[in-house]
Amino acid sequence: MKSAFFEQRTRLVFAVLGIIVLAASVFLSLPNLVFVSFSVLLVGALFLFPEVTVYLLVLAVPFGSLLPLNVGAANVTAADGLLILAWALYLARGVARRRVELKFPPLTLPFVIFILAAAVSITVARSFTDSIAELAKWIEMFAAYWLIAQFFDETKIERLLAVMFCAGLAEALFGAYQYYFRVGPEGFLLFGGANLRAYGTFEQPNPYAGYLGLILPLALGTGLGIVLQRVNPWRRWLLALLAGGSFVAMIAALFFSYSRGAWIGVAAALGTTLLLVLVRSKRAATLAIVCGLVALIVIGLGEINLIPNIITERFATVGDYFNFEDVRGVRANDENFALVERRAHWQAAVSMFESSPWIGVGFGNYAVAYPNFALPKWDDPLGHAHNYYLNVLAEAGALGLVTYLILWGAIFWVVGRATIVSQHWRQGVIAGAFGVLVTLSIHNFFDNLFVHAMYIQVGLTLGMVAALRADVSEELV
Repeated sequence: MKSAFFEQRTRLVFAVLGIIVLAASVFLSLPNLVFVSFSVLLVGALFLFPEVTVYLLVLAVPFGSLLPLNVGAANVTAADGLLILAWALYLARGVARRRVELKFPPLTLPFVIFILAAAVSITVARSFTDSIAELAKWIEMFAAYWLIAQFFDETKIERLLAVMFCAGLAEALFGAYQYYFRVGPEGFLLFGGANLRAYGTFEQPNPYAGYLGLILPLALGTGLGIVLQRVNPWRRWLLALLAGGSFVAMIAALFFSYSRGAWIGVAAALGTTLLLVLVRSKRAATLAIVCGLVALIVIGLGEINLIPNIITERFATVGDYFNFEDVRGVRANDENFALVERRAHWQAAVSMFESSPWIGVGFGNYAVAYPNFALPKWDDPLGHAHNYYLNVLAEAGALGLVTYLILWGAIFWVVGRATIVSQHWRQGVIAGAFGVLVTLSIHNFFDNLFVHAMYIQVGLTLGMVAALRADVSEELV
């Protein structure tokens, strides 16, 4: 219940805003006055309902790159600004209510340890700007996690999920448009030019597919969790319907991306989510048998060519990506180019680590250091090592990789424990969050998904787990 003090402050805020609008009306033309009035009302509304800023933040993850903000040498997106604004609004509201009580969620310590370890590597970085930009990603991930854990409850989580599913659905439809109408670079053409790899608003198919992979397990887990609970308020049934519809669209878009790493990661994530949702029910044993049979059937269908060749051919060489060998003497051709290119960058990352095994070449400095470690004929740094584990090893050394693995292990432990102790639809959502961790961990073996503000999406997902557990326990998980 709002305090009388807060209500007085609210009236005062809108009185001041009204005076501003009246004063502006004397000097501004009608179009400008409308714009100023809308902006003033928006500020007032966000002060009263700061969670709206978080919903806008969710949309800014996929679409914010369309509106980059150049701040000096840094490329700042709408997502960065909205995250700061959300924290500012919540803190301002707390000050207005004379009640600011911040609780550190349990993942605080492993986050801080990794961030500090990464910061140590900046002492040897050639580009201080690149290091700060990379470090800021992890600070933002933690800030997004803390924001949701601190200020959101179950009802707000439902709305947050709905916005996530809408964002995923929009990206899926945009990807389908690119796929069928061949809208994009010529290098993305498939099947002799009949279609084109979907890339959405992410410029490349792999991060686009990676983004879909961060929502698909949540859609599956949420939908199943609500259906299995059976008795739900109508708004939750609408959420299940939205989850199911967006899931179907995103699965199709995932295929349109033609991203092997995402296919593998999402397949493992969806299987894991499915098992976790039902693991405490009597259906668990049956489900395990069914999954085993499905796996055997899939393998069998692959052997007798009933699975489309475009899928089996795409996975034909996937095992080679788990091998590590010297490619200095390998001649690249159309068939092996992607594989050889990745291995060349992996070798460069290992060479960086060998040159500075404890703290690496500087967090965020892979591309800057690459020319000194590049293999002959592979001059393009591509931005990262196309394997995030090797990327951390190269940039932050053994100290960085060990603390990263500690952080990631802590995240798996916390989310996994929350899945086991939760019930009903909450368990479905948290199981979906666990699936997100699975796909992220696997896909990062082939790529780096901490780009395009997706690290904020990960932070929001982790925050949802903490918020849902806080609703059934006084202690955050």
